[in-house]
Amino acid sequence: MNVNERDEVFLAEMGITPLWRLRRQPAAEEQVEEQVAAPAAVEAGPVAEAPSIHAPGVIPPPPRDPAWGEIPRTSAPAPAPWTPPAAPAVEEEQGDSLDAIAAMGWDELRDAIARCTRCGDCAGRKPVYGAGPRQARWFVAAGASSVADEAAGAPLAGEAGKLLDNMLAAVDLARERDVYVTNLVKCRPTSTNGGDRAPTAEEAAACRPFVERELVLTGAGVVLTLGQIAANGLLGKPLQEPLAGTRGKTHALGAVPLVATLHPGELLRRGGDKALAWADLCRARAVDAGRSR
Repeated sequence: MNVNERDEVFLAEMGITPLWRLRRQPAAEEQVEEQVAAPAAVEAGPVAEAPSIHAPGVIPPPPRDPAWGEIPRTSAPAPAPWTPPAAPAVEEEQGDSLDAIAAMGWDELRDAIARCTRCGDCAGRKPVYGAGPRQARWFVAAGASSVADEAAGAPLAGEAGKLLDNMLAAVDLARERDVYVTNLVKCRPTSTNGGDRAPTAEEAAACRPFVERELVLTGAGVVLTLGQIAANGLLGKPLQEPLAGTRGKTHALGAVPLVATLHPGELLRRGGDKALAWADLCRARAVDAGRSR
């Protein structure tokens, strides 16, 4: 421990003989200080005395450039937060733009669906177009095209389609006269073994602009969705969300009221749920009657 003269006097007054003596700075270190401080004496104008390089915790000032002046001491800027790049919208990535689709007529829309390459389902498969009157009272949307739909070239084919016809007849409607039927996903999603599978969110988003344009062109006053894929895809919900949270309420797809019910294919497997579907049909009919007044 080093003590200065003042400490020595204080210790002497207390009768304590110091055990350590003041250590002088080595001559070599004094010479280094003289060499470091020497350039400051030849610079023009008054300058502040440079701190000793031996002073603890002191950082020497930055160098000065005659052409730029003294470099100011500034703290390093905080790094900008990283923001992941936004993924391009599926519908804008390839094919027709949203604005173009929103201005299409029936023939143009069919051509746009035929040439669409927005997702992997399009490769080597034929799309299933909507069917029904071009001016419709109801707009019925199912989830994805099935192998039966692809074979028939029309949505809701086979036994599920027959049950849909019976359901509509129960509320005095017919496909040929009142109802336009379409699938949210136009091309059939296939599994690795060639069977039907549920569509992905990207596939549903790729086809949705076509369905929205079909709805506008039909002028339908009510949308009835069949199954959770169609309801969730059109309402912007995760496709896996159970339909139970959507049923029993009236929603809106733009300015058009939307009622969700079970898919006829589900009703064929679970006949006890037909009472739920009947309640949904009655709700859609009441909404339609309210709009017609």
